Amino acid sequence: MNQHSRFDLPICLAVEEDAFFHSAEIISRYIPEVIGQKTIIISEEFLIGIYREKIMDISQDFGGAEVIAMKGASFDEAVAIAKKVCVEDIKVIIGIGGGRVLDTAKYAAHISKAVYICMPTSLSNDSLASPFSVLETYGKARKTFECKIPTAIIVDTNMIINAPIEQTLSGIGDTIAKHTALYDWKLSARKTSSRVDDFAYALSRMSYDSVYHCDEKNMKSRVFIRILSRALVMGGLAMEIAGSSRPCSGSEHLFAHAIEEYYPEIRITHGLAVALGSVPACIFQGQSPEGMMNFFKTYGLNIDPASYGITEDMFADMWEKARTVRTGRITILDNIKHDRVQLNEIYSRLREGI
Repeated sequence: MNQHSRFDLPICLAVEEDAFFHSAEIISRYIPEVIGQKTIIISEEFLIGIYREKIMDISQDFGGAEVIAMKGASFDEAVAIAKKVCVEDIKVIIGIGGGRVLDTAKYAAHISKAVYICMPTSLSNDSLASPFSVLETYGKARKTFECKIPTAIIVDTNMIINAPIEQTLSGIGDTIAKHTALYDWKLSARKTSSRVDDFAYALSRMSYDSVYHCDEKNMKSRVFIRILSRALVMGGLAMEIAGSSRPCSGSEHLFAHAIEEYYPEIRITHGLAVALGSVPACIFQGQSPEGMMNFFKTYGLNIDPASYGITEDMFADMWEKARTVRTGRITILDNIKHDRVQLNEIYSRLREGI
């Protein structure tokens, strides 16, 4: 993609109390032309159960939109939805849910060229505004696909306040990881004599700074939720402008991908895996991890690998595999030798939480 030649920005980012109950009003303010167009709502069975009233309310607002419970966050599912959209002349897709739902709905809208309205039920990662969808391809194997970013993003602060705290912590982890990702991006640019997009870099840095230096420490406060949702959206826009995931994804993400691909039995969210990877990444880069570890402690974000069932041997193996999961992505891992003694030290440091 030729940098700055063409990138999309969402027309609307609304972060409001009870926004889901007046979503049609918000949309008619920003993109009135979609009101009255044929619409479908994508969500998951259990979410439709929990939020039946809100989802039915949204369905009514959009002319009795059909509600579809997706079966899984897979490429096949996204294509099946896109086929339905094209065949039935549906013009608008609304995704209501977490990362899995939003990635599937976003890719279906991309293929079918429908208007995509993103309505997250949790702030677990920056996929809500990113130009990428992570989808299952064959079995549990996953791949990242390029797609269009949402036309509108509507965040209901009440929904986020009531979401499981682990989801919000996950979103914090994905935001703080930008610190090591940006270091890796600069390193890669130097090695390949390519250019770091200054504007994308600045946006990603602002995303990180706004959360890292946030005075509000209560994750259930509206102020914090507003800051976190804007930070996650800024991360998505940084990727859109850069034309790649580099502003938000470095060695810490390779570590998370290694867990997802080689240790699927480990129960850890993407954002928490990335947070866990960002402390060692900091150390490999020669940066002090103290500030980051204190930040995680302040918010109660757990970076003890053993609590997720990750042993010392697994931890070392995950870093070994992290070098190989995304060929062609240059990070600090290309500069360092695999040092088991150092990894064991980092492991026990994470266990102690110092």
